[in-house]
Amino acid sequence: MLTSESLLFLKQTRKNIIGLMICIVLFFSGFFIHGNSGLYINLSGFLIVIGGTLGATFLSYNMKRIEILFKVLKTSYGKQTRRPVEVVQMLVDLSIRRRIKGVLSLQEDEDKTDVAFLKQAIGLLVDGCSKEQIKDSLSAEMYFFRMRRDETRRLLQTMADVAPSFGLVGSVVGLIGMLSGAGNSAVVMATIPIALTSTLYGIVLANFIFLPFAATIRERTVKELFLQKLISDGILAIYDELHPRMLERKLKAFLTPSEREGLVVSFESIQEKIELAEIHESAKA
Repeated sequence: MLTSESLLFLKQTRKNIIGLMICIVLFFSGFFIHGNSGLYINLSGFLIVIGGTLGATFLSYNMKRIEILFKVLKTSYGKQTRRPVEVVQMLVDLSIRRRIKGVLSLQEDEDKTDVAFLKQAIGLLVDGCSKEQIKDSLSAEMYFFRMRRDETRRLLQTMADVAPSFGLVGSVVGLIGMLSGAGNSAVVMATIPIALTSTLYGIVLANFIFLPFAATIRERTVKELFLQKLISDGILAIYDELHPRMLERKLKAFLTPSEREGLVVSFESIQEKIELAEIHESAKA
């Protein structure tokens, strides 16, 4: 059964797909509106641009990095990040649980959470690491996470940079063929499309495919780093045994005004939930 968050994600994704399809139709309508759409299709020019772009990419990056790119894109378009307000509620819940049942009780949450960074942070807390050790470990994780994502984004940026250049290469190839066939109208007509469409393909691939993908990865990275910073500050506050109400006020600074409305985590409701869980466990025993 889908949760409300999953339904919201699917709804937003559907809107994005509908908007993208409308834009694609509008974009290609400009090519086909005057008829004779075959003028814009040239296999030779396309192969020059694609082959050159992929070749330059393979020379610049190893296959492992390219595989990571596909995984990151799949995650960026297929998996929703947690909303900051949800993470705040989770951290306040952890704070109350620690005050009631102790730090070792947080191991249950470590096993249940689906947020990898939060799972790691809880593990450091449960293992009895010092505050400096927790802070250094989480900071290092954030730093290298950003480095890995930046490297993946630079791969797409490299492809966007070289694609128009290989479009020019295709244009030069077409011009050479045209000049070699000077006086032969059949050769000239066969090579002119290569010269013109190659540049078109390079520009379209760079600005309609590679750069938007790079922007998506950058946006996703910013969101995840924001959540990691939120979790890091929350876990350190829990280590200092900051009162749950004060923790809630502290973490609200990460939220937009609209997200803060209604975010009142009830101490009594969470305590009641924990007590019910204890009764349920004792009943099983």
